Amino acid sequence: MITLTTSHGDIVIELFEKTAPISSANFKQYVTDGYFTDTVFHRVIPNFMIQGGGLLADMSRKETRAEIKNEAANGEKNLRGTLAMARTNVVDSATSQFFINLKDNAFLDHGPRDYGYAVFGRVTDGMDVVDKIAAVATGTKGGHQDVPLETVTITDARCAD
Repeated sequence: MITLTTSHGDIVIELFEKTAPISSANFKQYVTDGYFTDTVFHRVIPNFMIQGGGLLADMSRKETRAEIKNEAANGEKNLRGTLAMARTNVVDSATSQFFINLKDNAFLDHGPRDYGYAVFGRVTDGMDVVDKIAAVATGTKGGHQDVPLETVTITDARCAD
């Protein structure tokens, strides 16, 4: 289990280490390294998802480790409360950024339309915190859209196992 302590409360996450071993190990390593401390949820789209794990409050990007293989074909679905790796248009481009689905987002699953976004965990406690984050007012900042006007910070991330 992973606990993300945010400026809005704690989010507890169970990793899908059997079905998403690469993504889970990658996320766990970022947690162990203290990487997520002081990063922000920089993209919040109500009724869709909240994204974080790579930018600081001034919208500057943190240095990441190498990109990982996309595990979207693992059978896991982008359902409400699941975590998936964020990526660019390049299939195997995920690094540190992740998102939490606010609703079932089947169009993000692996399929013929698109390779999809690798689901690697789920929120086991703290969906109320996720929903609180999803409700913040957003705007444009540093060339990014859907940025919370009140910074939502990850102040700590730790492994319980």
